Amino acid sequence: MTEMHDTRSALTRSAAFASIAVALLLVGLKLWASIQTSSTAMLGSLADSALDLIASIATLVGVWIAAQPADDNHRFGHGKAESLAAMFQVMLIALSAAAIGFRAIEKMAEGGRTSAAAEGIGVSVIAIVATFGLLYWQRHVIRKTGSVAISADHMHYQSDLLLNLAVIAALALDQYAGLGRADPLFGLAIAAWLLWGAWRAATEAIDHLMDREWPEEKRQRFVRLAAKHPELRNLHDLRTRTSGTQDFAQFHVDMPAGMTVEQAHDIIERVEEDLCSHFRDLELFIHIDPEGHVDEPGNTLVEADEFKKLEKGK
Repeated sequence: MTEMHDTRSALTRSAAFASIAVALLLVGLKLWASIQTSSTAMLGSLADSALDLIASIATLVGVWIAAQPADDNHRFGHGKAESLAAMFQVMLIALSAAAIGFRAIEKMAEGGRTSAAAEGIGVSVIAIVATFGLLYWQRHVIRKTGSVAISADHMHYQSDLLLNLAVIAALALDQYAGLGRADPLFGLAIAAWLLWGAWRAATEAIDHLMDREWPEEKRQRFVRLAAKHPELRNLHDLRTRTSGTQDFAQFHVDMPAGMTVEQAHDIIERVEEDLCSHFRDLELFIHIDPEGHVDEPGNTLVEADEFKKLEKGK
């Protein structure tokens, strides 16, 4: 488990460092291009890349803290640091979108013309190539680790592809088709896209911070696997959550009242080993109730009916 944890930590850090390197390259190129073109769309893309750099640094800090082992003050680990880093990124994206939208409206009032389209288009093409390389590596890391912070960063750079394409379109329409309002209009569209991306990233991060239950499909799969163990009876009080890359689950089961503690312990250990083998980085706790135990009235967490249906279908 420790070796696997170290591997995932190394992967998330590598993705964060790659993100910082790409952001530094893009900020330098787009700063030069913004000066050359006077384009609102390019300025918006520059602002986004500058905030991406800050967000990527926050991501690195978040995944580094999240990778720290549990300690006396954080017995469940530090996984929520990733969600906090993601929320920081969301705030930066929202501020960036507001600034871009404001500048686009100003530019529209001024007439919206640009210059030096060739330089701006060239920089955008380089940015697209670099972003594709980063996205490929981030997707690999996300598949291996499930990192929320890297996922939020990945969303940033997915939007960057559209941003750079929008810059190319805005400059081309303005300089070669004579559509002077194209650049600020694309700037407004970029701002709207950034806000949508911020909303999606915030939703996932908040779900983790609020200990939202696993997606229903994942919970159903967990219950189906548990139902394959004939020793378990009346599974109930199933609770699940995710913190960073760590999954947590706990539930109650009934055991015969005459069973010894050692017998019950051996059964639960086998069940835990099997369930953990199907779920990456799962911390599982199973509570034993004596057979015939009745939950308090109004307990909405009972999964008994669902579990019995699965048992009958075996």
